[in-house]
Amino acid sequence: FNRIKTIDDFQAALLASNAQGKPVMLDFYADWCTYCIKMEDYTFPDPGVQAALAGSTLLQADVTANDADDLALLNHFNLFAPPAILFFGTDGEERREQRLVGFLDADGFLEHLQQAIPE
Repeated sequence: FNRIKTIDDFQAALLASNAQGKPVMLDFYADWCTYCIKMEDYTFPDPGVQAALAGSTLLQADVTANDADDLALLNHFNLFAPPAILFFGTDGEERREQRLVGFLDADGFLEHLQQAIPE
């Protein structure tokens, strides 16, 4: 994952990814979020998940500090707290119907990815 902190960081990363013709997955994470840690430990390392994400730009917003930048980023996307994973197409638009809030194991996440990031 490439870490972002602010809305400007996100916008710059999204533009760069779109210029490369890649979709974007944005993961909201915090050290105090047990479901986030489960995703990090069990879901994201799965070889099938890794393969499905290989052609995407992976961004992570670590909102552990819960500071002004973190709150602004969460508010920008109408989120209260992690875990949340957002998907953006190569057109820069969020695929809102694919927004994921909460934990999914590797199999469930892989199934979700097939809809969120079609080949």
